[in-house]
Amino acid sequence: MINNDGIVEDEEKWLTAAIAGIQQNAFYMHRALDSNNIKDALKYSAQMLSELRTSRLSPHKYYELYMRASDELRKLEIFFKEESRRSCSIIELYELVQHAGNILPRLYLLCTVGSVYIKSKEAPAKDILKDLVEMCRGIQHPLRGLFLRSYLSQVSKDKLPDIGSEYEGDENTVMDAVEFVLQNFTEMNKLWVRMQHQGSAREKEKREKERNELRDLVGKNLHVLSQIEGIDLELYKDTVLPRVLEQIVNCKDDLAQYYLMDCIIQVFPDEYHLQTLETLLGAFPQLQPSVDIKTVLSGLMERLSSYAASSIEVLPEFIQVEAFAKLNNAIGQVIEAQPDMPVFGAVTLYSALLTFTLHVHPDRLDYVDQILGACVSKIAGKGKLEGKATKQIVALLSAPLEKYNDIDTALKLSNYPQVMEYLDDSTNKVMSNVIIQSIMKNKTHISTAEKVGALFELIKGLIKDLDADSDDEMDEDDFTDEQNSVARLIQMLYNDDPEEMLKIICTVKKHILTGGPKRLPFTIPPLIYNALKLIRRIQSQDDNGSEEETASATPKKIFQILNQTIEVLSTVPVPDLALRLYLECAEAANDCDLEPVAYEFFTQAYILYEEEISDSKAQVTALYLIIGTLQRMHIFGVENRDTLTHKATGYSAKLLKKPDQCRAVYACSHLFWVDDQDGIKDGERVLLCLKRALRIANAAQQMANVTKGSSGSVMLFIEILNKYLYFFEKGNTQITVASIQGLIELVTTEMQSDSTASDPAADAFFASTIRYIQSQKDKGGATGEKFETIKV
Repeated sequence: MINNDGIVEDEEKWLTAAIAGIQQNAFYMHRALDSNNIKDALKYSAQMLSELRTSRLSPHKYYELYMRASDELRKLEIFFKEESRRSCSIIELYELVQHAGNILPRLYLLCTVGSVYIKSKEAPAKDILKDLVEMCRGIQHPLRGLFLRSYLSQVSKDKLPDIGSEYEGDENTVMDAVEFVLQNFTEMNKLWVRMQHQGSAREKEKREKERNELRDLVGKNLHVLSQIEGIDLELYKDTVLPRVLEQIVNCKDDLAQYYLMDCIIQVFPDEYHLQTLETLLGAFPQLQPSVDIKTVLSGLMERLSSYAASSIEVLPEFIQVEAFAKLNNAIGQVIEAQPDMPVFGAVTLYSALLTFTLHVHPDRLDYVDQILGACVSKIAGKGKLEGKATKQIVALLSAPLEKYNDIDTALKLSNYPQVMEYLDDSTNKVMSNVIIQSIMKNKTHISTAEKVGALFELIKGLIKDLDADSDDEMDEDDFTDEQNSVARLIQMLYNDDPEEMLKIICTVKKHILTGGPKRLPFTIPPLIYNALKLIRRIQSQDDNGSEEETASATPKKIFQILNQTIEVLSTVPVPDLALRLYLECAEAANDCDLEPVAYEFFTQAYILYEEEISDSKAQVTALYLIIGTLQRMHIFGVENRDTLTHKATGYSAKLLKKPDQCRAVYACSHLFWVDDQDGIKDGERVLLCLKRALRIANAAQQMANVTKGSSGSVMLFIEILNKYLYFFEKGNTQITVASIQGLIELVTTEMQSDSTASDPAADAFFASTIRYIQSQKDKGGATGEKFETIKV
């Protein structure tokens, strides 16, 4: 480190000394110019330029020195221009500067005077340019030669004998300009490449870095070439491109080859690339194996893709030159020529080719499938891909989805699922998510069981465990998001034909049942609800008299499938979810007038409640669901309904906590009084439930008194009072004013008791209940008369 600091310090000293030399000689040069002393001006300018002969500076520092010198040369050029307009002969000046002692200052001065010489038009531009480019061969030191030729390129670029230029010569004028630039480019590239062989092997990395800093000096020549107006497609095809490619291939330097191939692609028009595709692509397999061909070739395909997307009018040109076939063939040759190319590189190339194909040949699915097939061939035997390669595979597989906005199209590609097989499990899931998001975003209609089967096979990374440990390692929130996406997908599946819809449901069932215990709670419910929608649709069609059309897709058959499916879920175990789904199915069977089916679903729900649900909170929730669903059922005969109702009330009385028992028992009272069914209005059994609830509430009060020393809240009594009022208002004759009055007095007494715990919520609830009674009194009429005898 100390050594490096020392070198940097020395370099700074050398640069400072060299700049001081330039400034001192420039001062004397300006003084000589002011006194019109050309001889002294040339002497001091030569001495000034001698500072550029140094070999001690790095390219970065040398560039700083060069810029100082070139600034001074511009002033000298202006002086020469003014002198040439007066008496001084530019030809004599051109000869005079050749007497400078050292070759480097002499050539810089020659280039400066040569620029003025061309502008004077006293000699053809082509002759002067040829003379200058040949004489510059006198400098073979790579760094000094590169900057000298860069200076030549800079002073001559606006003086080339181009078509339409003021320096235009005979009919071959453009060829002269091209020849000059190509010759300068060739020599500069040779000097640039030679830099890598200077110095010791230990400094190779440093030299490569320095060479990289100088690459634009060489690349500028190609930019100048691209600006020559006279270079038409024919000249580019026959002369410019072959000559440039010949130099690139022959230099056998990976840095030069990579940079210059990229330059060609960037600076010349896309139209030229398209028409010379075969020549350009032919150079790629000849490049050094270490050249990053994938980036350059991908860049070419991106340029051509953008060109194709720019206007529909250019698409016939692509077909005419068979661009796809040539690019596909070139990629194959490059991969063959570079057997050590990593999988990432090959996939990058195919990804770029696919993007190109989707722009140019969107209708040719066979091309897309061919690219995917070639990709499969390359990655076959490599096992699961990881890292950069997987990202490229995702890009490759995402491209058709983004282009067609339709998963149907991707499902037609036979090699699409084969490519997905090579993704590691986590990336497979990412890609599966991309597919699902595409379907949801575009509201894609997947309408056949065959397509659904192909789709679920494609996204199997989300449907089932690919790796035994993968889900255990996964973040719980991410897993939930993934499975919710699958659930939304299942809900989107639809077909107008019930027969086909039933096939879709069976196909989905087959796939999701392989998902394992973690996935089933997410994927079975949407399938059940989708099937229930189908049942209601079939029932609606049956009501309209179209039963024959849906003969095999009957509600009974679908209910059998649902029963089997929920049975799987009950073994996961998530009994509370399974119970909920059994009750949903029972209600659907009720709507279809299928009493045995509905009874079977209730039976399964009851078995789950008895055998699987042991948590007291879960039992309360499940019991409310059972009571609520049973209350809405109208299909059951007296015997079946009594059996189910009796069971529900029995469960209520067996709950662990007294308050839960009380609430469940009074909820059961609704099972004996259903407003919209004349047959179920058993006031006596309603009253029995409410009295039983009241006894349990009393027991709860006494228990609280024993354990806590206070009677606890009167909330349960107020809730029961409200139930009494409800059934009283509904016309249940078993509910008398006396019983309501007794309850009001009980609550009032309990609330005033010192042993009753204060409960603001209960106070508010009771006050609200009293207000309701009063409001009913105030209504007048039959209602008012009914409530009038209740004293509050």
